[in-house]
Amino acid sequence: MSSASKLKLTAAIGFKGWREGLAREQVQESAFDLDFIEVNPIHRAFGPMARELRFDVSEMAIVTALQAQAYGKKLLVLPVTIASRFQHQCLITRKSATPLKPADLAGRRIGVRAYTQTTGVWVRGILENDYGVPASAITWVTQEGAHVAEYANPAWVSEQDDPRSLPQMLHDGDIDAAILGNDLPDDPDLVPVIADAAATAKAWFAVHRVVPTNHVLVVRQDVAEANPDALRALWRCLLRAKPAQSGEVDFASIGIAQNRPPIEMLLEYCAQQALLPQSVKIDELYAPARKLLGDEIL
Repeated sequence: MSSASKLKLTAAIGFKGWREGLAREQVQESAFDLDFIEVNPIHRAFGPMARELRFDVSEMAIVTALQAQAYGKKLLVLPVTIASRFQHQCLITRKSATPLKPADLAGRRIGVRAYTQTTGVWVRGILENDYGVPASAITWVTQEGAHVAEYANPAWVSEQDDPRSLPQMLHDGDIDAAILGNDLPDDPDLVPVIADAAATAKAWFAVHRVVPTNHVLVVRQDVAEANPDALRALWRCLLRAKPAQSGEVDFASIGIAQNRPPIEMLLEYCAQQALLPQSVKIDELYAPARKLLGDEIL
């Protein structure tokens, strides 16, 4: 197949390691050609993908993908972890204020970009299951709604039209803590609520053997079903493009078996936090992909 006759697929992928790997490896495939679309920050691609199917292939926050599946969006979720990280350091407060421990957070106000933000879901799950503080015991101050339009926040969420950043709201005393991800500020007065966050995360991993998934890969279902050969070629490309594992922890897992532990834990957290309209099972999540790709994605 000549390059002119390759299937052109628009792709919104922000994670550098995966994007560079796919760009490098796709030259070996004759069935498709990825046209990378620049979206910065990448979370700005998730709403358009969930609501409009804006791209053919897209990185997507796993909670957005779970909600999209639950609300019947025509997206095929691949068992590919694009980004993951430990989350204990992402809950911050002011060092100069009254010291807060996780158990002190009931009745407090915590800022987060959106209630459905995946980092926030992981942090709330840790608070509830490790420290006994459920999501409903806290007022969650948000700046945005969900990427999936059908979802409505629960009663314990207060969405505010406030132009200030979460760190500024913290400094102004309007929230007691905040959840931030890649945008954690370099500010000596803003410190993790969870003491010794890195060591605590390491101990948590030793118990659970889970690396919290943040972003996965989704494909438009109509494009995948109309072009199964291209989907299979994309899967081969993904296997070759996977960033190398560093040490004991694999932050870029691929395949249902490797993704099962974090996704099953996250599904439990989603149920606790009223994030899904009905129960979602992991095998249901990956069923459309397995139908087209077969057992090789196990």
